Amino acid sequence: MENQFQLKLQSVFEQLGDHAKIVLATSTRHNKVSARNMCFIMMKNQFYFQTDQTFRKYQDLKENNQVALCINNIQIEGVCEELGHPLDHIEFIDLFKKHFKSSYEAYSSLPSERLFVVKPTFIQRWSYIGDQPVIEQFEIEQQIYREQHYPVDESHIY
Repeated sequence: MENQFQLKLQSVFEQLGDHAKIVLATSTRHNKVSARNMCFIMMKNQFYFQTDQTFRKYQDLKENNQVALCINNIQIEGVCEELGHPLDHIEFIDLFKKHFKSSYEAYSSLPSERLFVVKPTFIQRWSYIGDQPVIEQFEIEQQIYREQHYPVDESHIY
């Protein structure tokens, strides 16, 4: 039987689906922060996107691979890793072409395009249990799940 952490984490990824436009925040090693909306593919509880080697976000990621993502009521912190050229990753490219066809056609075959994966380390989601607002937090590596009722009363750790 799956534990509480796995069940709750699965519900986050079910809410996200297999693709979305998500805000990607990056930072240089000198803590200059920037953010932009990006086309993401979600597979195996990880987040995939492509970008060009000439763009600022690419340079930011080379200096500092710690990133943050935000979509609707979900915030994600993670570590970003370059995987190579997008066309070399069929599972990604099939979904990217299906969901973001114009971006696929315009960018995916460019020689300077690169694929990245964000491996989440922390996820926070605002949700409701009945009418009660709840802050859900996931410490991914430790597999710890917390619920805090808002206004905060007490933390529940599973």
